[in-house]
Amino acid sequence: MKPKNQRLALVVAAMVAVLAAVVLAMWGLKDRAAYFYTPADIAAGRAVDGKAMRLGGMVEQGSVRRAGDGVTIRFVVGDGEARTPVTYRGIVPDLFREGSGVVAEGRMARGIFIADTILAKHDERYMPPQLGDQAAEHQAAKTLKR
Repeated sequence: MKPKNQRLALVVAAMVAVLAAVVLAMWGLKDRAAYFYTPADIAAGRAVDGKAMRLGGMVEQGSVRRAGDGVTIRFVVGDGEARTPVTYRGIVPDLFREGSGVVAEGRMARGIFIADTILAKHDERYMPPQLGDQAAEHQAAKTLKR
């Protein structure tokens, strides 16, 4: 075989191998993919019951209700256009509170989002409590020097 044909055969074989790897990766991850939806998307009917997804929005003020078992929590996520009720069984993150951003991973069931995981979001000004005290002391010392 001529060197030119050998290179062509090698390029074709490499392309087939890359394509096969991409197809296998997509096939293996298809059940793990979670699409991001807002309450407005859910109200518009874009979410399918039982399919893994992520719901993002703000926890509405006055909507958090804790069940008597101590681990079940119900709340409403809104985005300014629509509202979606959420049920979660587990311990919520420390940053989870009314009026803050949240991303919930789970699935829809009969109009209620059943969350498996709750991820609380914080704004860009967030500082851990340990660093917050140090930053306040630093700011106070800087003010006194002036």
